[in-house]
Amino acid sequence: MQMIKLSVIALAVAAASTQMAVASQQSESNGFIEDSKLDVHSRVLYMNRDFRNKTAVPTLNDDKRQSYREDTGLGLKAIYESGFTQGTVGFGIDAFGLQGIRLDSGPGRFSNGQFPGTSRGADRNEKAVDNFSKAGAAVKLRLSNTVLKYGEQFVDLPVFSTDDSRLLPESATGFLLTSNEIENLELNLGHFTALSAMDRASRDSTTFSYDSFQDGNSLRSLDLIGGRYNFTNDLSAAYYYSDAKLGHKGNESRFEAKKHYTNVNYTLPLADTQSINFDFNMYNSKFTNKDSDRGDRSDKNNVWSLAAAYNFLEAHTLTAGYQEVTGGYKDGYVYGYDGGGSVYLLNDVQYNDFTSKGEKSFQARYDLDMATFGVPGLSFMTRYVRGSNIENKAGTRHDGKNWERDIEAKYVLQSGAAKDLSFRVRQATYRGNDVANGYGLPDNNEVRLIVEYPLSIL
Repeated sequence: MQMIKLSVIALAVAAASTQMAVASQQSESNGFIEDSKLDVHSRVLYMNRDFRNKTAVPTLNDDKRQSYREDTGLGLKAIYESGFTQGTVGFGIDAFGLQGIRLDSGPGRFSNGQFPGTSRGADRNEKAVDNFSKAGAAVKLRLSNTVLKYGEQFVDLPVFSTDDSRLLPESATGFLLTSNEIENLELNLGHFTALSAMDRASRDSTTFSYDSFQDGNSLRSLDLIGGRYNFTNDLSAAYYYSDAKLGHKGNESRFEAKKHYTNVNYTLPLADTQSINFDFNMYNSKFTNKDSDRGDRSDKNNVWSLAAAYNFLEAHTLTAGYQEVTGGYKDGYVYGYDGGGSVYLLNDVQYNDFTSKGEKSFQARYDLDMATFGVPGLSFMTRYVRGSNIENKAGTRHDGKNWERDIEAKYVLQSGAAKDLSFRVRQATYRGNDVANGYGLPDNNEVRLIVEYPLSIL
């Protein structure tokens, strides 16, 4: 009922403010077929993780540990987006088909989150399936500059984001309203009831575990509202709120996560080829376990980050920033109900996110764009993040420490028959002491090789 009221209010605001928009997108519609798009995307991903014999994931033999994971896969995505029919209210359809193919993996190396396993028991030494696929569709309508979409879809918002860091992306089922009626302002309102994991073919297949609460929760429902306003070309601010409910159907125990997200982004021009960008992100969260036997248990948690990025000569960017976690929740900042996509924080990097309880972390980063030196499409990045002050699980001391170093090189073809074909290599090294590793991330040496080719059919 609350979600319905919010939807009515949002639509009323959008309708009342139509005159403030620059132009109506719906009035410029060319038709359902005429504005259609069909994109095909292929991704080959090789990934290995060497946990330095510190992982706690069991294999078939209980006295051994799986300390190395390695697999290669091919992910294929076909995404169709229709135009909108002409008229005051336009109607359309979005649809997608996904196919994951195992190129290499095997018992003892499986579990990088790329493929489903051949069994769903406690055995993590199972074999990856040869291939898996999934498909989904959503209907949509547009009034002026407001779009309402219902069905299975991809979402990219600070409090709910479908992850796309493996072969195939997650997908969510529900409603999403996006309004651009007011110039420079985008409003979002959504209600979702299911989430499909990156490495599963079935709908509503993502589960999450929380050390302080019940294990194996799945998404039951999520409501969100928020928006971003661009004050100028250089200054913008955003606020989002979400209320997620997790748990098993028929189980009396429930887990609830309420989150507030705030962002301020400002770019200060210094000269024709110099600027400094400041980016502030903050999450304020409340986690509640609704247990009929033990009563409700709640904990609050805050995490924020501030980064300053200095760009000069159009080729170099130096970034420095700080991130801090505060609050009583013993697992630190938990985002997990969407698979890890909605962590709009400075230090959410390749392997770790530096969000353990009490953690304070610093980052230094350097980016190089080789276009200025006559090699367009070639870029490099390296960064170093160091965390400290991590509280141990017993809550008796704050001596946890960790660090991560990432190196990345990428090249995108600029012309020819294979235009936009990209090659990328990513390497990460992570180390932490026993307190830091107690949050579930063992030491790791990681390499990812990624080849991607996007192709526009329509």
